[in-house]
Amino acid sequence: MMRALILGGTSDANLLADAAARAGLDAIYSYAGRTRAPIGQSLPTRIGGFGGASGLAEYIRREGITHLVDATHPFAAEMSRNAVAACEATRIPLIALEREPWAKTPGDNWIEVADITCAVAVLPENPARVFLAIGRQHIEVFSTKPQHVYTLRFVDPPDGSLPFPDVDLIVSRGPFNLAGEMEMMRSRGIEWIVARNSGGTGARAKIDAARAFGLPVVMLSRPELPGRLRTERVAEVMQWLGHRTCLGA
Repeated sequence: MMRALILGGTSDANLLADAAARAGLDAIYSYAGRTRAPIGQSLPTRIGGFGGASGLAEYIRREGITHLVDATHPFAAEMSRNAVAACEATRIPLIALEREPWAKTPGDNWIEVADITCAVAVLPENPARVFLAIGRQHIEVFSTKPQHVYTLRFVDPPDGSLPFPDVDLIVSRGPFNLAGEMEMMRSRGIEWIVARNSGGTGARAKIDAARAFGLPVVMLSRPELPGRLRTERVAEVMQWLGHRTCLGA
């Protein structure tokens, strides 16, 4: 009997969970639980970490998991590496549902960097208004350039104080459209954007808005991950899981 574990937390993972539930597949949806009000899922759900690769392997054995789908965020590198190691240890197959990264197009003013430290280094020394579109986990390092006014956008309000003397906080859940992103940048006088190359359509509007205004985007490259089977399409994951009905319907 097939029993799948979906490592989720993305819009693509949500679409896969819906498809699996409609098909009646035996599957569990797991996510880290960093947001206080996550979107409800149509599959049985678990919340929280596993305790590294060994903890994930133990969960796979205990729950009788036969297939693992890594549909986490492209920058959730530690979880993705743990998934590879756990599947090797338990000898079950793994597939990644992963969006294609954005490609630079004419009119884009990207400064591509390898990591957060490099992103901080390329910001100007003169004060500027910077939109940090990188989530909440990696903002602390930007406090080394406190001269900037940072605009942050979180799904939930922060639990404590933020590490900047001058910060503009937006609490809102995406996806966001081009018109809204352009208005946000215009009204706040945004001059620089720091973003991760997440790919997909749900977070792309800010990149298109930056192009429209000619703004520099400090673009974080994706982390390197071990080789693994991957696809960009929910339908192909469903086929891999053994669902043989018409997937285009």
